[in-house]
Amino acid sequence: MQTTYEWTPQRVNALIALWDEGLPTSEIGRRLGITKNAVIGKVHRLGLAKRGSPIKERPDQPQVNENLVTMAKLRPGMCSWPVGEPNDPDFHFCGEESLDGKPYCRSHCAKAYIRITKDGRKVAAA
Repeated sequence: MQTTYEWTPQRVNALIALWDEGLPTSEIGRRLGITKNAVIGKVHRLGLAKRGSPIKERPDQPQVNENLVTMAKLRPGMCSWPVGEPNDPDFHFCGEESLDGKPYCRSHCAKAYIRITKDGRKVAAA
């Protein structure tokens, strides 16, 4: 069953007033007893001024430190220990001098390589 909504001059004026207050279309619809889509349609037909989206845009990407060792700057002999989360703009690698034959510097080798002794103790392997 389809119900129709009559846009009387009073209802149009109420719509315009609520629109100018900046209320969301869903709230305008609730107050007028109609759907938000009906509100949107009438707003377009009336040619009312567009409003900005209530969805906040992400702020500009934060400035990335130029001295960070990114994948593009990583070279042989540099520690390749990842620092941070890969999706973060400041994700980088340690970049310190790596130990011979290892991909990491001394401090990161101590974290990466653990040797278990005969008595069950864990000790740094590097």
